[in-house]
Amino acid sequence: METISATCPFCGCLCDDIQIVVENGKVLEVKNGCSISKTLFTHHDPDDLVPQIEGKKASLEEALDRAASIIRQARFPLVFGLSMTSCEAQRKAVELAEFIGGNIDSTSTFCHGPTTLAMQSVGEPTCTLGEIKNRADLVVFWGCNPVEAHPRHIARYSVSPKGLFNPAGRRGRTVVTVDVRATPTARVSDIFLQIQPHKDYEVFEVLRALLKGKDLRIDSVGGIPLDALKDLVNKMKSCKFGIILFGMGLTMTRGRHLNIEAAISLVRDLNQFTKFLIIPMRGHYNVTGADAVLTWQTGYPYALNFSRGYPQYNPGEFTTVDLLRRKEVDAALILASDPMASLPRQASSYLEEIPFVVLDCRKSYSASFATVFIPVAASGVSISGTAYRMDGVPVLLKKVLDSPHPTDEQVLDGILKRLRQR
Repeated sequence: METISATCPFCGCLCDDIQIVVENGKVLEVKNGCSISKTLFTHHDPDDLVPQIEGKKASLEEALDRAASIIRQARFPLVFGLSMTSCEAQRKAVELAEFIGGNIDSTSTFCHGPTTLAMQSVGEPTCTLGEIKNRADLVVFWGCNPVEAHPRHIARYSVSPKGLFNPAGRRGRTVVTVDVRATPTARVSDIFLQIQPHKDYEVFEVLRALLKGKDLRIDSVGGIPLDALKDLVNKMKSCKFGIILFGMGLTMTRGRHLNIEAAISLVRDLNQFTKFLIIPMRGHYNVTGADAVLTWQTGYPYALNFSRGYPQYNPGEFTTVDLLRRKEVDAALILASDPMASLPRQASSYLEEIPFVVLDCRKSYSASFATVFIPVAASGVSISGTAYRMDGVPVLLKKVLDSPHPTDEQVLDGILKRLRQR
């Protein structure tokens, strides 16, 4: 029996205090992990998965040959996914996309892509999760539900833990939730402000106006009484260290990147009175790493095209949803993602019309329709590597168990070698 210290490769929290009890190649117990983490480690790398070509079993070499053939014959191939694998595999995916002169995009394209656009316009006053734990006395959750989406975020970073400058822990923090419905996070908050859908931008602008002492002749905005917003502004101005943690409730509603620009502008204005910062609640465990790897490899975070021999960046033109909706790509390589289960129907249905390759540690919905499916080892469970936490801090992924499958990086390298031979 052996106890292994590991990092949970599920959400953007990347909890690195997980203790895995292993005996004879099997996980007996997962300590410190949430319910999702326990399922993740106990249901790893199914042994019955084998490479498939058009739904029929094949050898790994045959699958690699067919995958390389599909990409070689494509005039405008797409490499998509990246968010649930290691930075090492992401680097290899960039190398492949550049070599074939194709398009590469991550799941940022339909989650926090608007956040990136906003930060490119107005900057990013941010911090680490450790600073929230040690310093924050006002926490605002806006358009996110960490109780269900990031189960240990509240207990480990933002609400419950006792910090260096906040030894009282939960008693020393005021927690505010702004959302369109009463989520489980709202129920554990001190203040819940129920906002009308698509009204976030207006509320942010009213908060900025109140912060600057403007006299507003309105009773409410976005369904929130003006007195409640005045109270929130007073709490924001008087706190010692405040943080806004926002999710896809801001990025995927009307306004998109303009909502984030307004939120960041509010945080910038608040820093005239106190210390206030903002962090996006990233979902997939290494989607932040995908942005980071693409940026330091090419200069741009997502929606990249190499067809001219150099990276071109243009959200709206080279983003996956737009490319598929316009039926511009003629082949795809899906890495650590399940687009047919998450993309809009108009975009995902086009994948059924073109040949595409799926690399995944499980038989996803997209893999069921793939021309070539290659099972790979699960990052952070069966292979080590690097991932970026939601606050941009790199964290080591550790190997816990052996896997019969190759890694993402090995498969991508095998495809790349076959393309170079031709």
